[in-house]
Amino acid sequence: MTGSRQTGKTTLLKNEFGATHRYVSLERPDVRLRATEDPVGFLREIPPPVILDEIQYAPHLLHYIKDEIDRAREPGRWLLTGSQTFGLMKGVSQTLAGRVAVLELLPLSVAEARGNPPPPTVDDLLAKVFSGPSPVASDTSVDLGDWLIRGGYPGVRLNPQIDPNLWFGGYTQTYLERDVRDLSHVGDLHAFTRFLTLVAARTGTVLNMAALGAEAGVTGPTARRWLSVLEASGVVCLLPPFHRSFGRRIRKSPKLYMIDPGLACYLMGIQTPEQALQSVFAGPLVETAVVSEWIKAFRHLGERPTLYYWRSGNGLEVDLIIERGTRLYAVEVKATATPVPKHAAALSRWLGIAGESAQGVVACDVERPGTLRPGIRAVPWHLAW
Repeated sequence: MTGSRQTGKTTLLKNEFGATHRYVSLERPDVRLRATEDPVGFLREIPPPVILDEIQYAPHLLHYIKDEIDRAREPGRWLLTGSQTFGLMKGVSQTLAGRVAVLELLPLSVAEARGNPPPPTVDDLLAKVFSGPSPVASDTSVDLGDWLIRGGYPGVRLNPQIDPNLWFGGYTQTYLERDVRDLSHVGDLHAFTRFLTLVAARTGTVLNMAALGAEAGVTGPTARRWLSVLEASGVVCLLPPFHRSFGRRIRKSPKLYMIDPGLACYLMGIQTPEQALQSVFAGPLVETAVVSEWIKAFRHLGERPTLYYWRSGNGLEVDLIIERGTRLYAVEVKATATPVPKHAAALSRWLGIAGESAQGVVACDVERPGTLRPGIRAVPWHLAW
């Protein structure tokens, strides 16, 4: 199980398997030393079923675990977690290919934070959002400003008394000190911190790597390498452009998003819900929250997100395109609680181009779905209704 730090990987595995699996943390220096000096003896002392936490601290163990798996192909005997995905997955792919299932745990979605049961499948979720009936429950509102500031990391989301600025400050410092220092190609932490802040300020925009590197004061290759680190570690994601031609998708620039809007706000110095909703970044932050919810929905239902953005040569743009077989689902994001038909103008034009295989909604700060234009409705920005 991979994912960025503090997404709840250890807690999840302990809660689900604590009664059947022993738990061993490789973050402890003494445990790590034992695993390094005598891997065979170490594994003999902790026979499966076992949870090995933060396996990236002892990647050589994967070779010995492979031998154990080959001796007894019983699923679930070895549960591994790792936060430094950028280094871990190389070892996993080389050593445990065909022997491992990889699950990615992202920060909490709105539905998870509220305790709502997930839909059985992605198709069920799409049916609910794009054509399902309006909810009958009374409590369907979610405080958008609060979500932008606090985000979905369990430590800050589930503890309202915690100051998000203090929590994210510690999280950022820990990430830099514990993870980035382990990367051989990151030598200047001040430059990397500046780079991370600039990335946050670009959430919800088309990526211009040359401009990003120049403003951060690093070379283009360095900027690409650092962005790859952030992407692999679950801090950012890149949304490719939609085009019927796969080759043209690859050649065009992706859109950049922070996975968690709370971390984005902290890095940009936005400290209150009012600042988040009234700043010039309100639109991109709400778009970030919406895109993140869809990424989590796919990932946490065990599927690879097939999400894109669309922009025509004359500037017509749709924020999110979901490709599902031959069907296309479009989401236009608006940072408003009062949607009007003009908010669906670009979406309406896109639906005319896409044809009968497409549906569209406007995601905004409303409590219930409602018709906005013929064939287009406004829906809550989150998926927890």
